[in-house]
Amino acid sequence: MSVDRSYKIAVIGPIPRDSIITHEGKEFKKYGCVTHTAIALSHLVPKNSTIYPVTHLRQRDHGNVLEIFKEYQNIDATHVKADADRGDVVYLKFIDQNRRQEKQVGSMNPIEPADVQPLLNCDAFVFVPITDFEAPLLTLKYIKDNSDAITIFDAHGPTNALTMHGDRLMKPWIERDQWLPYIDFLKMNLEEARCSWFAKEYTLEDLEDLPPISDNECAQFAEHCLEKGVSAVFITVDEKGVMCYYKKNGSFCQENIPAIKVDKVVQTTGCGDSFAAGLAYGVLTDPLDMGRAAQYGNIMGAQRTQGITFDVFLSRDESEKMRRDHYGT
Repeated sequence: MSVDRSYKIAVIGPIPRDSIITHEGKEFKKYGCVTHTAIALSHLVPKNSTIYPVTHLRQRDHGNVLEIFKEYQNIDATHVKADADRGDVVYLKFIDQNRRQEKQVGSMNPIEPADVQPLLNCDAFVFVPITDFEAPLLTLKYIKDNSDAITIFDAHGPTNALTMHGDRLMKPWIERDQWLPYIDFLKMNLEEARCSWFAKEYTLEDLEDLPPISDNECAQFAEHCLEKGVSAVFITVDEKGVMCYYKKNGSFCQENIPAIKVDKVVQTTGCGDSFAAGLAYGVLTDPLDMGRAAQYGNIMGAQRTQGITFDVFLSRDESEKMRRDHYGT
């Protein structure tokens, strides 16, 4: 376990300008996605580590985002660019604690190989796209071919599409098998898993009432991913926590890591991005213990629910105590 060595971690994806209405009717604006992952990581890793957000923004948002990152000494915002004056702009209205209506009215230009070329000496690339165009397969291939870094990838991107009317709709990840060989650790929720494991052909009646993905199908999907070269698959299962799937001594393993219960959920925007931060920290510091990595994912996701600012994230020592208190090791 290498907890105290320094790390270089690139976080790839958008920083949307979010306008949010919570399930309690409260309205606020914030910058999301990569900010959650990068700032959560900045609290977990040793202070001599460096986190590199890599994104494209509207020029009107550039200064505001740089001001947010300036507070964190181990975040290097050199690769936060606004040259093209394009960035994600998103409106979110929560129906309940987990479900929301989404409109996207602005879109960043994709992260291309040239954007990551200066960072090929990083230990890890954490991809947290929210729409299918933001982190192209071309860029993952370039990293795999030119770097020894591990890749942590959130399937939220390739399972979400944008219409001309700004509607964000879930879609099947048809080209999934082209991506899997370039992903080391794959993270998703149950809806994204349903979009990633599908029949060769459906009847019209099937599509009218498509059931949620079952536990058995999740395991089948994960085993397929491992056969294609993925090291581990993590599927968050709402209040049950996260299922992690991996191979140990050549045998397929599945493990449930229970969720961390919180007294009150203030908001859930950014929980998946924060989970990705904990997951990245876990696999970097102990690449042989997938359950422990999932514990850190749950911890950072739970912290994110506790408020709308970045003050919710605790220090590494506090997060480690939280892990011991909830998981006992």
